[in-house]
Amino acid sequence: MLKNLPQYKDAEIIRTRDLNKLNDCDIVVDVGSVFDHEKKRYDHHQAGFNETLSTLRPELGGSYKIKLSSAGLVYAYYGEDIIQQLKEESTSLTNEDLKLIYKKVYESFIQEIDAIDNGIPMTEEQPKYDIHTHLSNRVKRLNPEWNSTQETNVDEFFNKAMALVSEDFLYFTRYYINTWFPARNLVRKAIDNRFQIHKSGEIVVFNERFPWKYHLFDLEQELGIEPQIKYVLFNDKPKSWRVQAVPIDPMSFVLRKALHSAWRGIRDDNLSSVSGIEGCIFCHSNGFIGGNTTLEGALKMAIASLEANE
Repeated sequence: MLKNLPQYKDAEIIRTRDLNKLNDCDIVVDVGSVFDHEKKRYDHHQAGFNETLSTLRPELGGSYKIKLSSAGLVYAYYGEDIIQQLKEESTSLTNEDLKLIYKKVYESFIQEIDAIDNGIPMTEEQPKYDIHTHLSNRVKRLNPEWNSTQETNVDEFFNKAMALVSEDFLYFTRYYINTWFPARNLVRKAIDNRFQIHKSGEIVVFNERFPWKYHLFDLEQELGIEPQIKYVLFNDKPKSWRVQAVPIDPMSFVLRKALHSAWRGIRDDNLSSVSGIEGCIFCHSNGFIGGNTTLEGALKMAIASLEANE
């Protein structure tokens, strides 16, 4: 992370626990038994260290309760500057935009590192299976096996590990800047225009296909949207519009209001005949999604489903 900042871009990395050498360093991470931001010392192993992102950055809210690793400490203080360095020059971020992306990168990448480094389990229950492909295990695989006869160059393995982790960090950060955030803006615009689509305010339209579920739920909560949005319409491909029922939460298969029960599992002309709506393509058997050749037809499917007494 620090290598993405101008002041540390060309810095030499010294791997040592020798206090005399550490005292000559500009910044010390993960060793030294000291946490002091003013002195640029970021260790988390010492007794009594219990800092979390919420304790160091209370303005972000109180939901970040996992103890920070040294990576988390670095991100807590330098994350926003790193994001600014990684964004395209043409990308303009307000302070609120920056804070939002900063939180998402923490939640999706750094928080996992904090938890694993500090031995915090994902759940209090016994997991039904183990995951062996996570970042920590991928780093671990770079080390020689215990019974390997190859000579170990610790710095060589460290540089490989740093490159591997950097690739993941850069992916997540750039994803939230360049892909996730623009999609959020499109969802916000659609929510703002929802009453122009239908008087109920329960139908939104996207002119293209992009990830929208988490944005929709986040924005509904942030904006206090009532009544909840029931259907999302989006252009899937030429002459193909989709009408999708919104689930009760992003990971659920339970829907706020499924498409009309009389249409489920029916296709094409048969569906147009049953529904009385031209251009119907299909309605899924569980009513979570349907299709029409036009936006007008997809909107009629959404309105009819919304008004159905079922």
